[in-house]
Amino acid sequence: MKTVVTITLASLGLCCGYPLAAEAPKPTLANVAYGPHESQKLDFYQAKSGQPTPLVFFIHGGGWLNGDKAGFNNAGQYLPAGISVVSINYRLLPQAEADKVVPPVKGPLHDAARALQFVRTKAAEWNIDKERIGASGSSAGACSALWLAFHPDMADPQSDDPVARESTRLWCAAVTRAQTSLDPRQMIEWTPNNTYGPHAFGFRGDVAKKLTPFDEFLAKRDTITPWIAEYSPYALVSADDPPVYLFYDTPPAFGKPEKNPVHSANFGVGLAEKLKSLGIEHELVYPGATDVKHADVRQYLIEKLKEPSLRK
Repeated sequence: MKTVVTITLASLGLCCGYPLAAEAPKPTLANVAYGPHESQKLDFYQAKSGQPTPLVFFIHGGGWLNGDKAGFNNAGQYLPAGISVVSINYRLLPQAEADKVVPPVKGPLHDAARALQFVRTKAAEWNIDKERIGASGSSAGACSALWLAFHPDMADPQSDDPVARESTRLWCAAVTRAQTSLDPRQMIEWTPNNTYGPHAFGFRGDVAKKLTPFDEFLAKRDTITPWIAEYSPYALVSADDPPVYLFYDTPPAFGKPEKNPVHSANFGVGLAEKLKSLGIEHELVYPGATDVKHADVRQYLIEKLKEPSLRK
């Protein structure tokens, strides 16, 4: 008989899809450079194990405008389970623009991919199972994690750079409050009062024409469709993508204005419809959700990363 489970966040004691964290452990290795920029650094937390360990690859949030890897305090929830952790910094949008990266969002996204590839080059040294890597993050970090999950492999087997030869594919992804689309037209269809996204592509509005940044974003949408196709997680989804877990702390109101449109569960509903149509394993969790199998991100990642089955 099918069991239907309804959850509330209050009953679970969750914060951003995680149980309340214990005191955070210190990194095994701190501020490891994976690139030349001062922001291209990561912290590594090593789980004690006689066998190569799975890895949680965490990308901090902050709208790609602020935040820091040091804000991740959940490594201690994975280490006892035999799962190592990496938490990364990356170029924020102003830093990417200073580096003349176009569009600006390419900076943080490609940095995340580079960091993932760098970690795989350390697999033997750090005792990591390079296949079993699950990405996680909140808000913009969650968007970055989903971009990695859905993007075709960026490995270049012919490269002289050993880092570039490594895969960018994931075993799974588990994210909280993710923006799943960077298409302005799609976002306002899901949530009419959405204003998120113009900063990712460098739109700042036009005071003289009384255009907000989102007005400009929407007005010029058809001129940046290649960017949307390349950097919007929703646009990248294909049938061979890994399983994903989507956590939101408010229920959806699909097609209606939201109090917090930036982190609306409507993003999850819109993506889940596409994942379902392609047969991609996924779980969407929010207050009042049914058929919940994993109460939080930690539980999902531990189960998925340690599952016994082998995938093709």
